[in-house]
Amino acid sequence: MPAHKQNTEQNSSFKTPDPLEHWNRWMALCFRIQVVMREKMDDPSFKDWIKANPDPFNLTPSIQKYWESAFDNPQEFIQSNINLWDKTLNIWSETWNAFIEGKALPDLTAVAGAQDQPKDRRFKNALWQANPVFSVLRQAYLLTAEWLSEQIQSAENLDEVTRKKLQFFTRQYVDALSPTNFPFSNPDVLEEIIQTGGLSLLEGLENMLDDLEQAKGFFAPATTDKQAFEVGKNLATTQGSVVFENEMMQLIQYAPSTNEAYKTPLLIIPPWINKYYILDMKPENSLIKWCVDQGHTVFIISWVNPDETLRHKDFNSYASEGVLAALHEVEKITGEKQTNIIGYCIGGTLLSCVMSAMHKRGDADRIKSTTFLTTLVDFEDAGDLKIFIDEDQIALMEERMEALGYLDSAYLKATFSMLRANDLIWSFVINNYLLGKDPFPFDLLFWNDDSVNLPQAMQSYYLRNMYLQNNIIKPNTLEILGEKIDLRAIKTPSYFLSTREDHIAPWRATYQTTQHFSGDCTFTLAASGHIAGVVNPPSKGKYGHWTYDQTPKDPQDWIDNAVEQNGSWWLHWQKWISAYAGDKQPARKIKTAIEPAPGRYVTGQK
Repeated sequence: MPAHKQNTEQNSSFKTPDPLEHWNRWMALCFRIQVVMREKMDDPSFKDWIKANPDPFNLTPSIQKYWESAFDNPQEFIQSNINLWDKTLNIWSETWNAFIEGKALPDLTAVAGAQDQPKDRRFKNALWQANPVFSVLRQAYLLTAEWLSEQIQSAENLDEVTRKKLQFFTRQYVDALSPTNFPFSNPDVLEEIIQTGGLSLLEGLENMLDDLEQAKGFFAPATTDKQAFEVGKNLATTQGSVVFENEMMQLIQYAPSTNEAYKTPLLIIPPWINKYYILDMKPENSLIKWCVDQGHTVFIISWVNPDETLRHKDFNSYASEGVLAALHEVEKITGEKQTNIIGYCIGGTLLSCVMSAMHKRGDADRIKSTTFLTTLVDFEDAGDLKIFIDEDQIALMEERMEALGYLDSAYLKATFSMLRANDLIWSFVINNYLLGKDPFPFDLLFWNDDSVNLPQAMQSYYLRNMYLQNNIIKPNTLEILGEKIDLRAIKTPSYFLSTREDHIAPWRATYQTTQHFSGDCTFTLAASGHIAGVVNPPSKGKYGHWTYDQTPKDPQDWIDNAVEQNGSWWLHWQKWISAYAGDKQPARKIKTAIEPAPGRYVTGQK
């Protein structure tokens, strides 16, 4: 906890702060501001951030297309503005009249055409409904937000790529301008100012300076108390050892927790955008520990966090020095000729490419089954991330990578935060800066901050060939491991797990993989999103899932026939994988080890 927070007295009632202490802290704050700004102006990474391209998302052409559409129908555009003004005036009028007459204040958002959100946590304070000023602010804001969205949706002569891009960045603009994000239009903030005698504003500015001092290039509010967690201490604690390593990865084998284990080992390929321990956070929600407890001999790849020396590592490097190297070591350690493999997110995308190459080479029998967790293979409808990817944006990204040798983790974190701006940006602006509070210790957000760099060669290849050109589903277009990729060659039994609210890998897009593979496919849909839907232990009883034993061409047909099941998908998968896991035998002990898990690659130690 920062020193300036240690002596702050928190009380539910108003308490006048000590004037001398207050004055001294304000003077210290002013001095810190001068020091920090001087340092930042001399910081090359901060200068680069300030001098960043004025249009890094290539929005100008999309905005131009919108205004061309609006000017083609000027009468309709003017009329829509008049309608918005009329509805706003009606909100003011009805609210004022109810207030004067002593009646309950009306909520006219639905009548006015806006979609009020009763579960919107931004407006949970009762004053947003009961106070006339705050009520009007909330309703006018929601009305305008809906109106802006409708303008984009109803604009003619816009292609769908342009429309989605405009909708996404309009939502960013609307989220940023929420009245909750400003101190004197947020009742929670005003109440805190009164309750603390203004100390909350002081502490909010101190929190902002703390974040600014630690910022390298990108500036963002802290999302968790990083001092509360340590990888290997209270995260990633499942007992195991690093049993192999090369430039690209460390291979971890986990110690058995049962007397007997399945004959066929299990290898997990996590994404290399974040670190593997999302699957091994705390013991009670660790998928890795749960698999070990079910009797699997579990191995996982821990990818390196690349620097400029690995700028040349490409998608083939991750395939050969990652998947194939790990598979060879698993076979060598266990003596088994077949392995079950799980691929998560981009790890699953890589696995599908490797599988296709192995089928063409005639050695696909080494893999007994594959499991794909929230994995995109068909990138035609790849969700909001595709908004950040066009030729101009990739060119800017490549220019940045050319200087560094990699795409830095801060860029990735900022991009993913924009996908859920209210949850991952503005809620912390309010909590940390406007309310002057410290962020709550949250292991998932600690992991989210613990992102990694991406090598220049791999990232350029991945964005162009997958997101931009969708070459992975085009037979004999991509070459991986010296083979032309054709997904139709994959006959290995496969289990697909997608999540219903996934904004990174939309489930209807991930479902399409079942139509490209030739082998037996089982598709399961879990509730929640890209992370919470996957990391959903049975003991929590939190999210259910949907199952259907067929994979029709249309995903809508699948969901129409699917049956909702209570509880975690983990149990459903365990029943499926047991058919490919082999008989039980005495559990394998770890024979040789380089170092204890989680290993240097994930902790960042040399």
